[in-house]
Amino acid sequence: MAAAAPPTEPAFHEAALGPVPLRDLGLTIAGTRLEAVIAEFTAELDLAGIRRVRPRFYLSTEWGVPFNTISIGIPFYLARPDLTALHGARTGHVEGVSRADCLRYLRHEMGHVVNYAYRLYGEPEWIERFGPIDAPYHEGYRPIPFSRRHVVHLPGWYAQKHPDEDWAETFAVWMTPGRAWRVEYADWPEALAKLEYCERALAALRDRDPVVTDDALDEDVAELGTSLDEYYGAALPGEGELPRGFDGALRAIFDELDAPDEAGAARPAAALILDMERELVASVYRSTGHFPEATRPLVRHLAGRAGALGLAYRAANERAAVIAFAALVTALAMNHVRTGSYFS
Repeated sequence: MAAAAPPTEPAFHEAALGPVPLRDLGLTIAGTRLEAVIAEFTAELDLAGIRRVRPRFYLSTEWGVPFNTISIGIPFYLARPDLTALHGARTGHVEGVSRADCLRYLRHEMGHVVNYAYRLYGEPEWIERFGPIDAPYHEGYRPIPFSRRHVVHLPGWYAQKHPDEDWAETFAVWMTPGRAWRVEYADWPEALAKLEYCERALAALRDRDPVVTDDALDEDVAELGTSLDEYYGAALPGEGELPRGFDGALRAIFDELDAPDEAGAARPAAALILDMERELVASVYRSTGHFPEATRPLVRHLAGRAGALGLAYRAANERAAVIAFAALVTALAMNHVRTGSYFS
């Protein structure tokens, strides 16, 4: 996915909704924007020749397909604009915020559905290409950006997380309408071999009924007593958990851009940093795999330090300040993704 900036702050009283159990919010797919997106996605399946397996769609706490089922869970917050805005305000990003983004996630999840429906993960060539399905699943995986062994579909180099995700990402690229994947991955031989396997496998399955049709649900919001407050209750990384030592890097950027002989009045660096937050967090996730939940407090911490240091820049240097600060955050994010620390 091209990480999209979340919607603006919700224009409703969050306090009134906070204690309400998810099951009592009356959320459904019918009658929402999701209904039209699912219809478009179903047409894509027909176009791709996938007609023998149709997933069951339901609202859940996050995107996902319960193992060995054909059910696709869609985040509940996509069913109502106010909940979408709330999620963006709480987490800093929304997976599926736009029609195109939602389709991107559906294609990925459909890869899991096809994998489970036909038990492809047990096929020798699948294992050879992607690895064993029972490999450890690491939430905190450390991707190698631009690895030519994997396709790029969702942000964060998601194909590198697990063999099942590698397949799902490959499938998603394969089924995306109009995507010239042979040209795109011509110089990525291992990724291309996975795509070609996907094409062969789907051609062989075109007229076969699925061997798995279980459509059980996991974390169906229609049954969850969890409240919104509880759902968002897990504390995001706070500034107190961030290491010291960023001041020198900030000074290196803004001291040079605040020279008295430069044109324009001095502007506070902290305000610029906070203005950049929404788009920067999304862009860093897309390019590095550093989760928005971690990038947002980092950016806010840097804004706080810039304010405490009284850093500023001249109006004529705003573009240079934006580029330099974005490069700093990207470098810090890359360090964190690769080593688990912002400092080597």
